Amino acid sequence: MVTIYIDHKPYTVNPGKNLLETCLTLGFDLPYFCWHPALGSVGACRQCAIKMFRDGDDKQGRLVMSCMEPVANNQRISIMDPMAVDFREGVIEWLMTNHPHDCAVCDEGGSCHLQDMTVMTGHAYRRFTFKKRTHVNQDLGPFINHEMNRCIQCYRCVRFYKDYAGGEDLDVFASKSNVYFGRSEPGILESEFSGNLSEVCPTGVFTDKTLKQHYTRKWDLTMAPTICQHCSLGCNIIAGERYGDLRMIANRYHGEINGYFICDRGRFGYEFVNSPNRILQPQHMGQPIDSDKAINEISELIKQSNVIGIGSPRASLESNYALKKLVGDSNFYKGVSKQEQALTELAVSILKEGTVRTPSMKETEKADAVFILGEDLTNTAPMLALAVRQSVKQQPMQEVNKLAVPEWNDAAAREIIQDKKGPLFVATVAETKLDTIASKTFRAAPQDIARLGFAVANLIDSSAPNLSNLSEEEKTLAELIAKSLLASERPVIISGTSCQSDSVLKAAANVASALQKRNKNTGIVLTLPECNSVGLSVMGGLALHDAFEKVKNSKADAVIILENDLYRHGSAKVVDAFLSKCKSVIVIDHSQHATTTKGQWLIPAGTFAEADGTLVNNEGRAQRFFQVYEKANVKESWRWLSSIGSAAGNAIMQPWKNFDSITAALSQEEKNFNGIEKVSLSADFRMHDGQRVPREPHRYSGRTSMLANVAVSEPKPPEDLDSGMSYTMEGTRALPPSSMIPFFWSPGWNSVQSVNKYQEEVGAALRGGDPGIRLFEASGKQSSYFTNVPEKFKPVENKLWGVPIHHIFGSEELSAKGAAVSNRVPLPYLLLSKEDAAKLKLTEGEAIEFEIDEQGFKLPVKLCATISTGVAGLPVGLPGLSFIELSSWGVIRSLK
Repeated sequence: MVTIYIDHKPYTVNPGKNLLETCLTLGFDLPYFCWHPALGSVGACRQCAIKMFRDGDDKQGRLVMSCMEPVANNQRISIMDPMAVDFREGVIEWLMTNHPHDCAVCDEGGSCHLQDMTVMTGHAYRRFTFKKRTHVNQDLGPFINHEMNRCIQCYRCVRFYKDYAGGEDLDVFASKSNVYFGRSEPGILESEFSGNLSEVCPTGVFTDKTLKQHYTRKWDLTMAPTICQHCSLGCNIIAGERYGDLRMIANRYHGEINGYFICDRGRFGYEFVNSPNRILQPQHMGQPIDSDKAINEISELIKQSNVIGIGSPRASLESNYALKKLVGDSNFYKGVSKQEQALTELAVSILKEGTVRTPSMKETEKADAVFILGEDLTNTAPMLALAVRQSVKQQPMQEVNKLAVPEWNDAAAREIIQDKKGPLFVATVAETKLDTIASKTFRAAPQDIARLGFAVANLIDSSAPNLSNLSEEEKTLAELIAKSLLASERPVIISGTSCQSDSVLKAAANVASALQKRNKNTGIVLTLPECNSVGLSVMGGLALHDAFEKVKNSKADAVIILENDLYRHGSAKVVDAFLSKCKSVIVIDHSQHATTTKGQWLIPAGTFAEADGTLVNNEGRAQRFFQVYEKANVKESWRWLSSIGSAAGNAIMQPWKNFDSITAALSQEEKNFNGIEKVSLSADFRMHDGQRVPREPHRYSGRTSMLANVAVSEPKPPEDLDSGMSYTMEGTRALPPSSMIPFFWSPGWNSVQSVNKYQEEVGAALRGGDPGIRLFEASGKQSSYFTNVPEKFKPVENKLWGVPIHHIFGSEELSAKGAAVSNRVPLPYLLLSKEDAAKLKLTEGEAIEFEIDEQGFKLPVKLCATISTGVAGLPVGLPGLSFIELSSWGVIRSLK
């Protein structure tokens, strides 16, 4: 620790930081634009000027940019020196010479960093009376709106988009005094992280186009902390509602998971909540029915039937648990295909019982060598791909450290590093976006990807299984990977279930285990199919196939299907037979899909925005999502099931009056979830002043007139029985606990930049610690290597080995139902190597007919230069493609 003096007062601070972030950590209001805690310092905007003095006798001092000055012991600075104050005000005035006077109609108005900094500097009157510089805006696609006239040339957008996220189609263009930030021509922004521009930009140049369609000032939103539902990583988000519609998703900072950013699927995939295909009323045989009547009739039906329950990897722990208790442990089925269940259980077993710990995404960013087996992370776990992009900077950063240049000095660090990158090895079926930063790539069938992994493990530890008949190219690559991993300090192995190969998972586990014997800092990260795949797997249950067999053999005649479209987990033929055999099909879900069309009973479940629940992410971290708003007739699935169970006389379900009671029961009865109630504070929690945490900012407006067309008197707001939050603006203005932060705001800080007021230290954990608890760590019970090495893949005449291909937009079920994301969903196709296409005399776009597992397909061909001969990629989950269990052989039928 060192001591610095700010305006003559001493402060003890951490060394290694710059003065700007140190001042912010201490609670000072110091304006800035170009600096960002995740992007570092470049000193471009000159807004953070302060006065620095040589020593206590120096009365003159000099102006310096605080973002470019490292902290030093006995340093003396002044924030309030008149020269520094005047300088900062002058910078704002120059920025305003070309900034439009459009705050009243700007999307960022009232939550704008530029407005905050203008007020902070004291600039209040514009003396500039001449013509302003103007620009032509671009159409950047369905996600981002562009208004270039508001730009202040801080360069944050291109530094994030290009340097941090690896995008290539957004840049800065300049001619004389004109500077333009955009694309070379109008078009859809290609980066999967483009939505972060709306938060990175300190003005209104880049804004959320989906919010613009139903615009609401951000202080007029009812907001709550929640968890992204669209992959297994568990990113923290804020959801905002107005007039009964979800209007916006924003990033919610979490120091160990997503940090300051989220992917575009997480930001824009929320629109399914507002879809016209929502289930908003209980239905029986297609006709609306009263909620109480539905509960009573279903409870009677359960008492008279042999009922089974099918859970879901996208439903909360509480909802799956409630269904399990209602139907009994022996009648609870996990609701995923046999293969998906086996892969998920294997992945969870590796994470729980293996010898290697799973690092958080923040820790993955600090990895200095990464080996990816089988996962196209950009499409299956985008934020993990973003973390990997930061990891390749770690090894070159050692050169920066040797020159005593601080890592936060981004301008100097990039000058030193240039294009150097640390070791990253990507072994996948087809090309990925991470290939451009990879040291080496390897393209092969899943079997051969696994073989490469087994070979690397053996080179690291000779006691690991050996294998023969590797090609010279594969041997050389395996040796290079092993050497690089052994030379690193913090290696991370990444794999997952998306290529549907247990051999790939086992190979990844072997590599990590072999490395861990040499290096205790080794980490393994495995991605799973859905947001609660880990939670469902840990809870236990029988295979979906067994449910089909039970009904087929007339051992059950009724089924409750929980938030699950069975047609995404089983073939249409098998699912049709199963549902037609059931006398009663009860579907609890929030959106219409193929399974709901076959249900006699439809019960309207709440989405993540209308429900409370707990999810477990891929690292085993349990996190709670809070209800944003209440919707008539819509309740959490666990609440519906509790009511049905109580009406049916199920004694276990009688006491579940609120979220606390069901979570306590879950913790007590399911040993794998002991302590789960500690994930969030109880419903009885109140702040030190005895008040609740408000979901609405204190500036919220229009409450008394929103329903004036219905009734003149203002209705009584609902009371939250499940948390210590209120649905209104009434409540404390003090900083809430980290798990209950509904929005970021602080006096003088109306934009998302106010997050620094909620952190223990800028860029570090939230005050009180980041939300969530880890349910398990690697126990070391399974310390032996996997030994079943697969045979080398061999093409078969007139057949293609079908492998799954994932898309960030389209493969995930819920986000694809939203209007904006649906515009980015590709049409179905078959990915084929150029060699196979030439052999079959096919060109790009021509149709091919083939059959897999008795299902026929006719799809246009998409050529790929990197996929292996004899292998074909079939997109997963795209509209128009039925479920098929891959990897499997496909038989070519005809070419047209």
